[in-house]
Amino acid sequence: MNFLNEVASRFPAAISLAAGRPFDEFYAVEDVERYLAAYVGHLRAQGMSEARVRQAILQYGRTNGQLGAMIARMLEIDEDIRVPAESVMVTSGCQEAMIIALRGLCAGPQDVVLAAEPCYVGFTGAARVLGVTVVPVPETAQGLRPETVARVAREVRASGRRPRALYVVSNFANPSGVSLSADVRRELIEVAADQDLLILEDDPYGLFGLDDSPTPALKSLDTDQRVMYLGSFAKSVFPGARVGFLVADQTVVSTDGHRSLLADELSTVKSMITVNTAPIAQAVIGGVLVSCDYSLRTANREKIEFYRRNLRALLAALERHFSDPVITWNSPSGGFFAVLNVPVRADEKLLELSARDYGVLWTPMSFFYLNGGGSHAIRLSCSALATDQIDEGVRRLAALIADVRT
Repeated sequence: MNFLNEVASRFPAAISLAAGRPFDEFYAVEDVERYLAAYVGHLRAQGMSEARVRQAILQYGRTNGQLGAMIARMLEIDEDIRVPAESVMVTSGCQEAMIIALRGLCAGPQDVVLAAEPCYVGFTGAARVLGVTVVPVPETAQGLRPETVARVAREVRASGRRPRALYVVSNFANPSGVSLSADVRRELIEVAADQDLLILEDDPYGLFGLDDSPTPALKSLDTDQRVMYLGSFAKSVFPGARVGFLVADQTVVSTDGHRSLLADELSTVKSMITVNTAPIAQAVIGGVLVSCDYSLRTANREKIEFYRRNLRALLAALERHFSDPVITWNSPSGGFFAVLNVPVRADEKLLELSARDYGVLWTPMSFFYLNGGGSHAIRLSCSALATDQIDEGVRRLAALIADVRT
């Protein structure tokens, strides 16, 4: 991430097919004041006194946050996920949710997590900071295979270690763009039960499919509390709020027989990291949820259509500018990313050349592999650009690849 930011800062005129952030023009500074006022109005309408309103916005708050009921309602409306409000922890971005889940589940050096590979670098980076081993589970072009997950889990256990969880981005994954089919999701839950795993389902892109027929979330299919759901408002609202959440409705039984929710137990971890998620940021997100009647799918119609146009524009540009059959790419059914396979080494050196001499940025897929891989593949992102910039960016990339090959 630092390398990409450094290259982008040195070549600000380059078209960035690397940035996976949302499109800037969807946001206005005035939105913060408007949504904050909406949330304060909601609290007052609930009969909360001015003193309590002031405390809710400006004081330290409950470790697990104050939006649990709102987020639970949103999940039921948008994703058919039904969980108690008490199972929702509001976090400082989804990155904190990952850290809390990793630290809470992996207590000793024998505890490891499995992750679909290629894998989002934020997850593997969080694990590295915590000293938690990540064991990759290789994806196919169609995504993760349940039988591969089971095999890797058995191999880990046979080596004397304990596989605790499987991390997967279920919809339009970063970086591969791959989604899991409904059948694979059901089979993964069965494998998780058979191998005694929790599934960490990360779903930041699920709203942004190319059609209006979303595949059921793993968590919505979860009848045995095998799935911990990680969410974020970065793409659906705005990244600057830095508000995410996790849903941990699993029952924890202590040695003396006391029963509690995993979300409550994980609050101990969160209290040592951020104490609680900023109440002002929570209030802004709460105002968004109140304003859209708790349906982010409804509130994001303009963004959904924009990102659909951009992904279609990216795929059309690839078709237009790459005619050599040796050069291939996938066709994701939504999200922000696609992967281009090229007959040259797509490394930092080539990216430097690309930015300096061709005016286009992209991300080497090798960044997303733990033990080598992706050396001839490029992640392309279409989310942060105006639609008409995408074709020019791909044209410049095609010129780079053509010149390097000669």
